[in-house]
Amino acid sequence: MTIAHSQSSDASVFSHPDMTIDPPHEQVVFCRDAATGLRAIIAIHNTALGPALGGTRFYPYAAEADAVGDVLRLSRGMTFKSAAAGLDLGGGKAVIIGDPDVDKTPELLRAYGRFVDTLGGRYITAGDVGTTSDDMDLIGQGTRYVASKTVANGGCGDTAPMTALGVFSSLLAAAERVWGSADLSGRVVGVEGVGKVGTHLAGLLVDAGAVVLAADPHALAREAFAARFPQAKIVDDVRSADLDVYAPCAMGGTVTADLAGETAAAIVCGAANNQLTTPQVEQVLGSRGVVWVPDYIANAGGVIQAFSEQQTWTFDQMQQKVEDLRGRAGHVLDTAASKGITSGDAARLIVAERLSAAR
Repeated sequence: MTIAHSQSSDASVFSHPDMTIDPPHEQVVFCRDAATGLRAIIAIHNTALGPALGGTRFYPYAAEADAVGDVLRLSRGMTFKSAAAGLDLGGGKAVIIGDPDVDKTPELLRAYGRFVDTLGGRYITAGDVGTTSDDMDLIGQGTRYVASKTVANGGCGDTAPMTALGVFSSLLAAAERVWGSADLSGRVVGVEGVGKVGTHLAGLLVDAGAVVLAADPHALAREAFAARFPQAKIVDDVRSADLDVYAPCAMGGTVTADLAGETAAAIVCGAANNQLTTPQVEQVLGSRGVVWVPDYIANAGGVIQAFSEQQTWTFDQMQQKVEDLRGRAGHVLDTAASKGITSGDAARLIVAERLSAAR
């Protein structure tokens, strides 16, 4: 069992131009367990509001540098997400490098749990891409600092349904401001990625009367989705379709400057983290009147559910807090309109106020 704390001079870890709005990472831990083949990175971005809570992503990164970049971006996003959602939590994230279909074993997950435990509660892990509630049960055998375990093991279960509900609630807020009504009947929504969250979001959209187009690179995911939602249409690329709403629900970085300049969608609102390739992309969206709901607002349902394990909330109370993201998204959009700034800048102002008050 080997643990290393990052001492890199990488500016993305140790320095930021604005310490109030975008504080640097507090701690980055590289974890290796030779016996199980575990290679993991845990990034704690900020703990001003409370312990860092964020999921563990199990993904076959092409290079270690890609994993480092991803975990730094994701952990930073968790700080913003928890702060904007009004939670007393900091931001953290972890990645395990490998193919979950090949490399994931109970022994590896237990070893990873022991690494999490060495942080003494500064970081609380949960599920993410490539990990499940069953995996959290195994990780929990190595640490008590874990959320989203199965209900049978005292946890809140899979966070995908609540994540999807948060996206849907945020979309309703955007629809009200763009079209003057939250009615999605007949609106064409392109859901990119029909994994756990995308599939649940599609169900909410279908129930609301929306026309759903869906894309996913994995054949099995497409087949399962088509069987569950025969009324939806599978397409090769939702981004080039004639959409009212583009809902990125897979990996991040899909909202490029080209897409921002060409999309037919009036709203971009999805579950993916770090959707914009650069902050300047939002300026392109805004210049065309496209409303973007910041991802860390829209996809906060999962962290709210995970946080509920640390509280005494009932299920109904937890669900209501997720649905309240509609009001939080609306507040961000209203603030942006009243101040003549982007929704991203408006959300960052809210986050900066909370972090500044905590300090």
